[in-house]
Amino acid sequence: MAGGDAFRGYRRPGGEVGIRNHVAVLPSVACANGVAAAIAEEVPGSVPLLHGHGCGRGGEDLGIHLRTLVNLGHNPNLHGLLVVGLGCEALRAQYLAGEISRSGKAVEYLDIQEVGGSRKAVERGTEVVRRMVEEARKAVREEASLAEVTLGLECGGSDAFSGITANPAVGLVADWLVERGGTVILTETTEMIGTAHILRRRSRDEAVGCEVEARIREAERRTREILGPLAAMAIAPGNMDGGMSSIREKSLGCILKGGNTTINQVVDYGTPPTAKGLVVMDGPGYDVESMTGLAASGCQVIIFTTGRGNPIGFPVVPVIKVASNSLLYRNMEDDMDVNAGRILEGASLSELAEEIEGVLRRVLEGELTKAEINRQQGILCIYTTTPAL
Repeated sequence: MAGGDAFRGYRRPGGEVGIRNHVAVLPSVACANGVAAAIAEEVPGSVPLLHGHGCGRGGEDLGIHLRTLVNLGHNPNLHGLLVVGLGCEALRAQYLAGEISRSGKAVEYLDIQEVGGSRKAVERGTEVVRRMVEEARKAVREEASLAEVTLGLECGGSDAFSGITANPAVGLVADWLVERGGTVILTETTEMIGTAHILRRRSRDEAVGCEVEARIREAERRTREILGPLAAMAIAPGNMDGGMSSIREKSLGCILKGGNTTINQVVDYGTPPTAKGLVVMDGPGYDVESMTGLAASGCQVIIFTTGRGNPIGFPVVPVIKVASNSLLYRNMEDDMDVNAGRILEGASLSELAEEIEGVLRRVLEGELTKAEINRQQGILCIYTTTPAL
């Protein structure tokens, strides 16, 4: 393992550094999921990026989904990918492949209707992906700097201990990475409701502060529009079972994951930041949609805190799970990477932060997270704002 502020990763044509070396099969539309899954099944070492979209939507959602899929294809953890289209969808495979190829990595596409149906598409796609996997295996890790790391922050299934143990410990890790020139993305705007005044004070300038406040205000407006008088209780039943009483209480714990450094930029869902340091991504509190946005924003790794126990990972980005209490850790030790519950038993926040830093360094260099070992890839869930047409 590299020491100091260095680690070893896969250098991409555009200069970015991946910590995994995946070849992905990306359907442009849900109708192509079966073919994409069959191709990945035929080629060990490839990863299907299955999702439920690509057509039947317009306006803002079409733009969000295009941006998300293209930027996901740009993620540094991908060596290359095959885009599989149906042939009549709104998000065309050829266009997606062309936009993704701007990253300089290997990208090809095929349309099921054009190649003669599912079986022929699987045969042709298998040849392409097998060739890409063989090329990917030739890649070697090279020395890189922690300044080239983009870390995503997530919490799900939180409890009353999350804001006392796991989240503040992760906040120290976020500060540690920012101090070394890295980028940290804090998201889940819904779970920032009630904290706009705090985050605005931490912003780089008035423009960033106003943007943070505006995004949180819009999240609160949507929540009130949807839930009406129950808006203040916009938390999951498990959160309440874990001792929480309101979204504001959850938010005060949630933002602790971002540490104490200056907020330098606010970006849209699934958009890579142009600034270093701490960045806010406007995204939902729903874990799987949020993680997709983080991956599309360029995160090579995600730290996910949980108090109730959420085992979900992500197909091409390793997810480090931090348990907020020891009971959860013992019950789900096969799913948890770090036990922050030790803070309640006498360990200090700094000791837990050092432990998380150690796990993060090892994951950067290839050590598998529990979610990866358990094949908890899940599927892509992409944020939507409107019903399907």
